[in-house]
Amino acid sequence: MNVLPYGDRALLLELPDTAAVVACVDALAVAPDLADLVDDLVPGARTVLVRACPGIDLAALRTRVAPELSALEMREKGPKVQVQRESEHPEIQIPVQYDGPDLSHVGELTGLGEAGVVAAHTASPWRVAFGGFAPGFGYLVGGDPRLVVPRRDSPRTRVPAGAVGLAGEFSGVYPRESPGGWQLIGRTDARMWDLDRDPPALLTPGARVRFVVA
Repeated sequence: MNVLPYGDRALLLELPDTAAVVACVDALAVAPDLADLVDDLVPGARTVLVRACPGIDLAALRTRVAPELSALEMREKGPKVQVQRESEHPEIQIPVQYDGPDLSHVGELTGLGEAGVVAAHTASPWRVAFGGFAPGFGYLVGGDPRLVVPRRDSPRTRVPAGAVGLAGEFSGVYPRESPGGWQLIGRTDARMWDLDRDPPALLTPGARVRFVVA
């Protein structure tokens, strides 16, 4: 892990992968010594931004964060013990019509067939690891490992809002029409981004998501 200053109010933690990011956010979120120092944790694909509370010296924050990171590294090297933390959100259910244009192809890639892909995608809850790409787009992890598939060789110039896709270890829902190269397996009417909602994003980091057949 690398710990870098990020302006005068934050530290940027560089991590090896998204699994380490999720573990790091969980560990820092429950660390009692950091409750009065950390204003926010902002995860990315391989980084965590640790924003300090107003008036907190970054050197002091780094000193207090260091033991948590050392403990996390030791856990990563040893038997996998997942840090449990209280969920800030109830499980979000997203109804999906599984009729995406790439469903059959994903069935072939995985060897599951169309029905098997749907069963695997809905069998267990996912978790929002981080947001990005577009407002309201959440990168979901923790699904069935058999659903790990590559992006399309040729991205589409137009993917409709509500399209549900797979790419690598992630699943996600397009919040608006945009270009995209994910494998599309279904669609939902759930609104990922709504400025009249607080917060506007339906899927925020840490939220648990379960896809259900519409």
